[in-house]
Amino acid sequence: MNILLCGATGFIGRRIHQAFVRAGHTVRSLHEPLSPGVQPLRFTQATCPSRWRPWLEGIDAVVNAVGVLRDSRRTPMQVVHTQAPVALFQAAADAGVRRVLHISALGLETNPRLYARSKLAAEAALLRLNDRGLLDGVVLQPSVVLGPQGASTQLFLQMARWPCLVLPKSAFTCRIQPVCVDDLAEAVLKLANPTCDVTGRLAVVGDQAMTLSDFIQSLRQQRGLRPARHWALPDALAYWGATLGDCLPFTPWGHDTLSLMSQDNTADSRPLAKLLGYPPRSASAFWGTLPEAHDRWLAS
Repeated sequence: MNILLCGATGFIGRRIHQAFVRAGHTVRSLHEPLSPGVQPLRFTQATCPSRWRPWLEGIDAVVNAVGVLRDSRRTPMQVVHTQAPVALFQAAADAGVRRVLHISALGLETNPRLYARSKLAAEAALLRLNDRGLLDGVVLQPSVVLGPQGASTQLFLQMARWPCLVLPKSAFTCRIQPVCVDDLAEAVLKLANPTCDVTGRLAVVGDQAMTLSDFIQSLRQQRGLRPARHWALPDALAYWGATLGDCLPFTPWGHDTLSLMSQDNTADSRPLAKLLGYPPRSASAFWGTLPEAHDRWLAS
């Protein structure tokens, strides 16, 4: 198959790209020239269907794995999460490319932040095209995605090194359901297959729900370390810390992350297991998915 993959250089996109290439498919990336003399396409500038049409010629399926945690002048969240994807979905429908896979996120429905609102708007646009019979689209909704080079993963690994840790209150009450990035990539590979009849929304979650505090303790246990002492951070300090995080572009911590953590981020893992043909990997066995370089880094 010929796949148009948006976000091929990101944490999730790289693994999806590798999965398609290993399976023998041809991947077209926005970061490479479409043809000699044609410049790569900037996602933030592709906000009308006409910009996408040349990139959809000869394409069998589209995967959008573009996302940001920071709203900025260079990557406006409304453009990245809504305007460009909606234009892409419409262009795919116009071109007859029925299979469109969109990586969104789990637990957005009651979240008031721009991150959630912008992602939900794109989900709704894709599902409307499904309802009109123009696409066979799938919205993938992962919980926390774990894997080497993931910014959140590196933050969690760093936190797991500390024997004493202060966390937001929600880290002790709200549950996440971490999923391995390789399971997410395998799900995308299977969904792109023309014989797959899954459409609509699909929760992409591991088989184990736990609080963030418990997950960090699990990482320590997998490393053979004693349980750490965790204390709850007062709400005012958690808010101040998120405000500070919003000013630091190199960290995933900020108000959008805090908001996502402030409610359960869980779902039934059985639909994903049925698609994969095996149970998604458990967060309590995550350590075994890390390369030796991460093992040496954490031991330092």
